[in-house]
Amino acid sequence: MTGPTNIVRLHRVLRAPVGRVYKAFLDRDALCRWLPPYGFLGNINRIDAQLGGSFHMAFTNFESGHQHAFESTFLELVPGERIRMGDKFDDPAWAADMTKTITFKAVSCGTELEILHEGLPEFIPPDMCYHGWQESLLQLAQLVEHSIPDEQ
Repeated sequence: MTGPTNIVRLHRVLRAPVGRVYKAFLDRDALCRWLPPYGFLGNINRIDAQLGGSFHMAFTNFESGHQHAFESTFLELVPGERIRMGDKFDDPAWAADMTKTITFKAVSCGTELEILHEGLPEFIPPDMCYHGWQESLLQLAQLVEHSIPDEQ
């Protein structure tokens, strides 16, 4: 986490091929499995994983039941290389123009990820966002770092 206070940067190397990691950012079930930080359940009620398309997701606090929802629009999709999304919370009190840029690079042991999350609203402390992303990326690793043979 560096730079201005409304920006979070993350780096991670996953032991999985780029195609599998890229797919996890576009698949409804995969996103619900790995994106919500610990203690939250994720639900996507619609997804259109193409340029200009979007998905609508809600995070529900498992303990309190409190929910916040957001829309992520696909602004750039370069298969296996880059995804850029614009995010807006449903709650107008949480207004912010956020973007997430995810870059994928094949490396000898799998995939190198760079994530740039920009435009965080004032009420979201960057350290909490960074921490949440770290939890999400651990869950992403648990999903994509396993190769399970198809049933015959």
